Amino acid sequence: MDEKLKTAPHRQPQYPVDSLFPNRWSPRAMTGAKVSRETMLTLFEAAHWAPSSNNGQPWRFVYALRGGEAWAGMMALLAPGNQTWCANAGALIVMASRNDFEYNGKPNKTHSFDTGAAWMSLALQASLLGLTAHGMAGFDYGAAIDAVGLPDGYSVEAMCAIGYPGDAAVLPENLRALEKPNGRRPVSELFFENRFPAG
Repeated sequence: MDEKLKTAPHRQPQYPVDSLFPNRWSPRAMTGAKVSRETMLTLFEAAHWAPSSNNGQPWRFVYALRGGEAWAGMMALLAPGNQTWCANAGALIVMASRNDFEYNGKPNKTHSFDTGAAWMSLALQASLLGLTAHGMAGFDYGAAIDAVGLPDGYSVEAMCAIGYPGDAAVLPENLRALEKPNGRRPVSELFFENRFPAG
């Protein structure tokens, strides 16, 4: 690229992209400040414009605001390691997807893929707003179904924490060293023209 983007040295893209992409990352340190419902709705507005097969829009996000009636229940879903830092989040979200198409009841093979697109849209919007959006697999998937009242025919995909970036000093010692943006493998190792490489 002609000019270095304003990113960490190990996050310089190989090819021209908007700085939004390399600047988005998933910190754990948050301030404990509340995130307003209006801010959450802005994140969801971004998410709901994601592409999906047959415009099925299979994603369903259930959220709890810090201090709200569902907060303790959402926190209880998390693995102990995630509870330590999510205690300072402003909101928690259970992300789920509908397994079939509403218009004909046939299985939607891309429901998880499409919901991932909605999550990425939310994460990018959060980054634009100066918020942290950190996705997680470390929680009780079965308990999440009951906690959010998920009907049959839906799958829990992941959880995420939303909050305002904080000082790494608030994190347990074992997490402080991880509080920096990760690099990425070279494009050539992940994307292939015509055919997957042999060997």
